[in-house]
Amino acid sequence: MKAAGPAAAAPTSAAAPPPRRARRWLRWLIALPFLFVLASALQVAVLRFVDPPFSAFMLIRQGQAWGGGDFGFRLAYDWRDLDEISPNLPVAVVASEDQRFAEHFGFDLRAIEKARKNNERGRRVRGGSTVSQQTAKNLFLWAGRSWVRKGLEAWYTLLIETMWSKRRIIEVYVNVAEFGDGVYGAQAAARTYYRKDAARLAPAEAARMVAVLPNPKRYSIVKPGPYVQRRTNAIQRQMRNIGGSGYLKQIE
Repeated sequence: MKAAGPAAAAPTSAAAPPPRRARRWLRWLIALPFLFVLASALQVAVLRFVDPPFSAFMLIRQGQAWGGGDFGFRLAYDWRDLDEISPNLPVAVVASEDQRFAEHFGFDLRAIEKARKNNERGRRVRGGSTVSQQTAKNLFLWAGRSWVRKGLEAWYTLLIETMWSKRRIIEVYVNVAEFGDGVYGAQAAARTYYRKDAARLAPAEAARMVAVLPNPKRYSIVKPGPYVQRRTNAIQRQMRNIGGSGYLKQIE
């Protein structure tokens, strides 16, 4: 009798399941976007009622100082509610930065289109950024022009426009905007540069503070050059054009 040959190899099964560790990593990767959405929404919801103790820009600036060996560097930041800040400052911000602030949903499509056309013609680059977008950037993000940062800025802008009132947005903005190197917010700037409380800012003083916002490390409130002086005068004219302090009734 002929001996039986070796047994036929068993058919291979479908692709083996990934190791347990790989499956765990895969689940985390899938969950991360949802976790970010929940965490960022909770973050914005809390800050609707809780005044931020610091902003992302403040943390970055402090880190830069320490990274450069300047361990004595201290930020100037002192929160004030909007009722404790002269109405001249928020009016100056809107007059200079975003005159359709009360109307848009966080993005000024007209300003964006105008900026696009200016850039195509080779004129000075303008971003068309709203107060809401700048608040999102200053509070939660970092400076830069990458698509990732712009995408995060858009997301946070939608969140604050959905969860906060316009009044809350402008209140946070004037408290976290950088008016000089390491000087953040209306009260710290008023005390540093004018030796007075933010509640006592005159129209010209508020306009000059806003005039340096494009680059507070380059332009000076105390020693304004020709550009800051021109911008200050232009902002004051626009403040009158939008109705002065009466404008704030539109966002209450």
